[in-house]
Amino acid sequence: MQKLIIDGGLPLNGETEIQTAKNAALPIIAACILTDEPVTIENCPHLNDIDAMLNIMRHLGCTAEFFGDNLTVCCRDVALNVINSDLTGKLRSSIFILGSILSRCRRAYISHPGGCEIGLRPIDLHISGLKGLSVKIVDDCGVICCDGTDMKSGVINLDFASVGATENLMMAGALLDGETVIVNAAREPEIVDLAEFINAMGGDVRGAGGSVISIRGVKKLHGCAYTPMPDRICAGTVLAAVNATGGSVTVKNVVPDHIFGITERLKKAGARLSVRGNAVRITADARPRPIHKLETNVYPAFPTDMQPQFCAMLARASGSSVIVENLFENRFGYTSELVKMGASITVKDRIAVVNGVSSLHGATLKACDLRGGAALVIAALAAEGRSVVYGVEHIDRGYECIERTFAELGGAIHRAEV
Repeated sequence: MQKLIIDGGLPLNGETEIQTAKNAALPIIAACILTDEPVTIENCPHLNDIDAMLNIMRHLGCTAEFFGDNLTVCCRDVALNVINSDLTGKLRSSIFILGSILSRCRRAYISHPGGCEIGLRPIDLHISGLKGLSVKIVDDCGVICCDGTDMKSGVINLDFASVGATENLMMAGALLDGETVIVNAAREPEIVDLAEFINAMGGDVRGAGGSVISIRGVKKLHGCAYTPMPDRICAGTVLAAVNATGGSVTVKNVVPDHIFGITERLKKAGARLSVRGNAVRITADARPRPIHKLETNVYPAFPTDMQPQFCAMLARASGSSVIVENLFENRFGYTSELVKMGASITVKDRIAVVNGVSSLHGATLKACDLRGGAALVIAALAAEGRSVVYGVEHIDRGYECIERTFAELGGAIHRAEV
């Protein structure tokens, strides 16, 4: 067990390079099952969630090995082992491995997935979508048993633009005869990245990034080397931290269009931003300004995965902000930890009213989920005095050495054993 020790009150300055996106790498790793040839995922981040997915892949008979920051995965032989709760309980993203296994093997057995406790996040869209491809599915005492021996392509209308369900169906259709069409598909950049990866293996996915995606099945996919997109949430986390602490930082290795919904809200909160190529520079020399209403929604709207970090930033704003969480019903759990630091936050259902205070103070804190943990780090960096953050294993699910990132920008933060 580890903890982060943070002495706050220092501005952040310098430059930092953003890691490869966890939420892009995970489905790409799952999609490696679609080929029996080796795949190299370049600049793959070393994260707890990546490790959890690789454990699932190895359980299925695949090999996976890091060579520096490059991950080589080979699924020459795939075993139809039951993916039990010991493996799926640590990773919500384990559910979309169903599509790739069914596409390759026509059968799959997986326990219900776990992940952060931020809401129900039902898997019904995954199940109904796969049933739309003629997969027979039964739930046997918590194990989802899928029989795809009669799978065929088709048109799937998603009731909600679910990222995971869209990814699952893209992989499921990759090796089917004919054309699979996903209507009301998710439009997140990670969807585009997965499509480009499948196409790099010889697939035929069209329309990714729009609301209708077409997957024309091919007989066989081959190996390749591929570099996933930069992590837009990690970029947003650094930008929000700078606006909370003050300072001037250049964030490199970003796709500015991917974080437009974040940068526009940062401007409303008083940050000065400039874009040059794949870098964004932020300067903040005053307390953040309040944001009258900040609502989360699916891309290209403001992302739910940035809501906690903005709440931590707005806790020091020069007025009151209202945050509306439209996607997850339990995503404000971290706010009780911010209140320990002197924040004034009132939560009712999916709405939080954040009355900015002039300063926060250090406290002993516990991260209970990934993005909530990042919010605590931001608040601690901006607070006066020392904070200790426990539950670092949650933060490590999505941020590669978060303490190194902020220490290199001038933050007084380090990791220690409990």
